Amino acid sequence: MEIQSIKNRFGIIGNSPALNHALNVAAQVANTDLSVLIVGESGVGKEAFSQIIHALSARKHNPFIAVNCGAIPEGTIDSELFGHEKGAFTGAVDSRKGYFETVNGGTIFLDEIGELPIGTQARLLRVLEAGEFIRVGSSKVQKTDVRVIAATNKDLLEFTQNGKFREDLYYRLSTVPIRVPSLRDRKEDIPLLFRKFAVDFAERYKTAPVQLDDDARQILVNYPWPGNVRELKNIADQISVLSTDKIISAQGLRRFLPETNQNRLPMLVNSPMHGNKQEFGNERELLYKLFFDMKKDVTELKKMFVEILQNPGEASAAVAYTKESLMREYPMNMEIQQPATAVLPSSYVQPAVQQPAMIMPHDDIYAHEEVEESLNIMDKEKELIEKALKKHKGKRKDAASDLGISERTLYRKLKEYDIND
Repeated sequence: MEIQSIKNRFGIIGNSPALNHALNVAAQVANTDLSVLIVGESGVGKEAFSQIIHALSARKHNPFIAVNCGAIPEGTIDSELFGHEKGAFTGAVDSRKGYFETVNGGTIFLDEIGELPIGTQARLLRVLEAGEFIRVGSSKVQKTDVRVIAATNKDLLEFTQNGKFREDLYYRLSTVPIRVPSLRDRKEDIPLLFRKFAVDFAERYKTAPVQLDDDARQILVNYPWPGNVRELKNIADQISVLSTDKIISAQGLRRFLPETNQNRLPMLVNSPMHGNKQEFGNERELLYKLFFDMKKDVTELKKMFVEILQNPGEASAAVAYTKESLMREYPMNMEIQQPATAVLPSSYVQPAVQQPAMIMPHDDIYAHEEVEESLNIMDKEKELIEKALKKHKGKRKDAASDLGISERTLYRKLKEYDIND
């Protein structure tokens, strides 16, 4: 059958080479029983191609049904496709035939095939390979003679690599693939489609059809059309309803076209977006390293402080070693930025600074007295907890807040130190 006669019969508008090639493949595969996979973006008219294949096949007098796999819940899709027996699940009050049983001898169109659950994919593969299926809740194998035409706007080959789609089912479905071009890939057809939709609207509502001037036509062609033919029809209907002028200018057309900043080009490895992501990852790693280093330094300081408290005699040696290390790391000849000197008024009088009085040792009056005091951290912590409880009259919540710890930590410390509040 000639391509032009197919267009006239099914109302296909366009003359782009990609569209003609897709129609030619559909016409050639129609007389066979091979499975067909129609690939294309949402809104390009994939269901129309399934109807063309069925109408040109030997099954044209038998039933045809279109099933949207993404619109059926996962728990009931097996019952919808293959049927179920009475009592197979809650709510199954009677036996029911599935689509593969009711459309026996005809064609079933499975739209959004990529949304099928993995378990349902295994059942569908059995139908394609042996023409057999089993109802849900039954053990009886039934035969069916149904041609399957599937459609998707996803990359099923990528789904097979991610484990979301069975690889054997993919190759069984895509015996003959048909790729329907997007609207931006057939720009020469956009003015023809717009005129067709405008004329259809005018005939339906008995009005004059709207027309585009040259500038508006150029804007229409250059628009990316993410919704494809479906979006173009919606825009044509909007303009036909809302526009007061029958000749649409560029400015008038822009009021109906949504603003889009979509970039459909592939992202380069060295693109700024990718670089920012990688840079963010590096900064995060640096922050993690910085936090770990800080934690390590704080732990070392705690350890040094405890050693000084436990061994006061060795404190002077440790301080001297630390001072010597700092002198080597930061020499005295390093330039240190001093704060700017403030200019004071002449009437300003320097206040007297009271220096702490120093008592010079004398053999007659100087006497050294050692005070026995515990330097154990745990003893100090216990003492602080007891003071806080006494201060707040045994109220643990207030005592914990004053100590800067949580009430849960305070409760654990009370048990640890055996403190009775």
